[in-house]
Amino acid sequence: MDQKTPFDFKDFKNFKPPRVNLRAIGAAALIIIAAIFVFSTWFTVEPEEVGVVVRFGRYERAVNPGLNFKLPFGIEQVYKVPVERQLKLEFGFRTAVAGVRTQYSGTRYEEESLMLTGDLNAAEVQWIVQFRVNDPYKFLFRVRNAEQTFRDINEAVMREVVGDRTVDEVLTVGRQEVAGTVALKLQELCDQYELGIKVDQVVLQDVNPPESVKPAFNEVNEAQQEREKLINQAKSEYNRVIPKAKGDAQKTIEEAKGYALERVNNARGEAAKFNAVFREYSKAREVTRQRIYLETMEDIMQKVGRKLITDEDATGILPLFQFDGGGAKNE
Repeated sequence: MDQKTPFDFKDFKNFKPPRVNLRAIGAAALIIIAAIFVFSTWFTVEPEEVGVVVRFGRYERAVNPGLNFKLPFGIEQVYKVPVERQLKLEFGFRTAVAGVRTQYSGTRYEEESLMLTGDLNAAEVQWIVQFRVNDPYKFLFRVRNAEQTFRDINEAVMREVVGDRTVDEVLTVGRQEVAGTVALKLQELCDQYELGIKVDQVVLQDVNPPESVKPAFNEVNEAQQEREKLINQAKSEYNRVIPKAKGDAQKTIEEAKGYALERVNNARGEAAKFNAVFREYSKAREVTRQRIYLETMEDIMQKVGRKLITDEDATGILPLFQFDGGGAKNE
């Protein structure tokens, strides 16, 4: 009994290939080629972009926004660069959802944010860099992967600037200065490397001590605040007591000066008076002596309560006394 194989080669003798419509195939090929030609010839550049056309990988020209044309079949390629849009890079954090209530990624990027300050303290610095592409040719062709290079430059510059300052400056009063210095240094390096990037702004988003040292850092801050409080209290007490003491001392000094001036002036006046009297005495000694005697006695007698003036040769003066009266009779 003959057994037939699933494919009997004898059947191929009667096999006839289907008829091929070469015209249809040619028409379809022409349509495909025409479609590729059309869709690879024109392109659109958005209003905030600039189109950079390269021919076989070599820069050819830059085109403005709108509808533009190029050579098809990959002869010319177009790179669209957003020159009017403000771009940004985030360091130490990532934005998950932007909006009114911005949500941030929970992943920590310590390899970017952890830095060492000038006083050998650790700090986590998170910042944003806002920039624009001001030269599309340099951005695309002068440096390979310009955006990654720009990111590496950011990290290097920020570590350099933070390393020149104390942790207190970075955390508090020096944040604005740090951001401004970083922006200037970034622009200098971008111009030096010909990145075609213009730095608009550097913003320190958040600066904190690392989580592992936060408790100790908070204790140090509390101690510093307590120290400042005590210093301010001492200054307040100093300002309350010392100026008053200085005022009292100055008052005493001025009073002493006034007293000294008064005594000197009085002494000079007495001396001048004595000199004047002496000059008059020299002119008429007897009259002057008598006058001085009388003036002196006048001063003395005013201080004596009961006075009795008699002649040494007088006798029998007892009847002249009025013992029952209020006082003695003066002669």
